[in-house]
Amino acid sequence: MLDEIDAVGWGSIPGHPDWYEPERVARGLRALCEAANLVQAAEAGSQLGGGGIVHGHSGAVFPAAVMATPLLLDIAQRGHPAAQDTALGLLDEALSCYPHAGYTRVAVPGGTAVPICCAIAHHLRDRTDFLAGLGKRGKALLADAALHWRFEIGECVADNNDTAAFGILAGCLPCGVHAAEMHLAGAITMLRELTLEYPPAEGSLEACLRVIARHPGELPPGALLFPAECGDRVH
Repeated sequence: MLDEIDAVGWGSIPGHPDWYEPERVARGLRALCEAANLVQAAEAGSQLGGGGIVHGHSGAVFPAAVMATPLLLDIAQRGHPAAQDTALGLLDEALSCYPHAGYTRVAVPGGTAVPICCAIAHHLRDRTDFLAGLGKRGKALLADAALHWRFEIGECVADNNDTAAFGILAGCLPCGVHAAEMHLAGAITMLRELTLEYPPAEGSLEACLRVIARHPGELPPGALLFPAECGDRVH
């Protein structure tokens, strides 16, 4: 675990120069990993929450929070109970805080830059079984992550002036009309109106969206959709 923490170039991750202190991230994660009591866990949390992955007093989250999320989940899973409590609190804070302008996105495989909150939510969903097993607190964190949904287009069919897009939905797309960002090959296209036509059946992630006033050729297979409101989150 310590080697994984040290392997990340925290200083190379961008962040607001007046608020982000990369040296706090590695120091705080190492301390939290080794914490053996409540005081040590709290001290580590203050490092991470005071300019490491978030700046709690101003309510800002930094791009480093995305790289730190899998490490915090590992600490929550393997560490001292006090370290678990601190890690979960930091994850909740990172997901709910807004980023500074100019530091709102992180690059992901495929060349696109997704909102910080969506990238954190993706890591949380990867640990669904663990978090759900924690009971109320873990399930609440998963419920918050579900609002930062992601849809991968598989196949599209014209439906009058709209398009029925079939694909995989991670998270929960609420009822109603929503705007979305469509990510493909490093480019982002805005989709102004879409609705959930058919939600996933129990035990499945397959769903159908209706994309209003778009034809199938505008919605290529493999494109990823994210909530437009997440892209607008700015501290």
